[in-house]
Amino acid sequence: MIAYLKGNILRLTPDSAVIEAGGVGYEVFCSGSAHERLSGKKQGEVYTYLQVKEDGVTLFGFSSWEEKNLFLQLISVSGVGPKMGIGILSQLSAADAATAIATADIKRLSSVKGLGKKTAERLVLELKEKMGIAASGPAVSAAEVPSAGDEDAIVALMTLGFSRAEAMRGVAKAKGSGADTTEAVIMAALKAM
Repeated sequence: MIAYLKGNILRLTPDSAVIEAGGVGYEVFCSGSAHERLSGKKQGEVYTYLQVKEDGVTLFGFSSWEEKNLFLQLISVSGVGPKMGIGILSQLSAADAATAIATADIKRLSSVKGLGKKTAERLVLELKEKMGIAASGPAVSAAEVPSAGDEDAIVALMTLGFSRAEAMRGVAKAKGSGADTTEAVIMAALKAM
């Protein structure tokens, strides 16, 4: 399995890059943030997912390990293949996609080209279940209950692969640094982690 590539960028198109590593040029279909990270550079690196099918192999590239984990969760949902997963992460940032899933923002998810309302609803339902989000959870004290905005940020971070405890610590640090909107909290928490 090819999990990571670092090398010379030989070619960059709107949806892919050719990266030379060890004398071999690998074509990698990139997420939006991976493309931005490689743009204008002679050398770069991506985390990758290798898809093997009867008719060939395809490499997909991501800017971070967390973005790759979100991609893996997306493609675990019935009806969402690797091309749709990379499409979602090309049109929405990982934080935006995670926030949309955590907040059940079907309208935002279905705005992704090729992603219909039913598939967006399935994404929300299945990924929330995988993250252990349920309407009724264990009893906690009032001091431990996060606000609705904080809970959205925590769920978004959990969707990116962090544990609930890590997500809660990240949100607390982000709120302490002055982040006030859910998106600002998520971005600040990711930087702090």
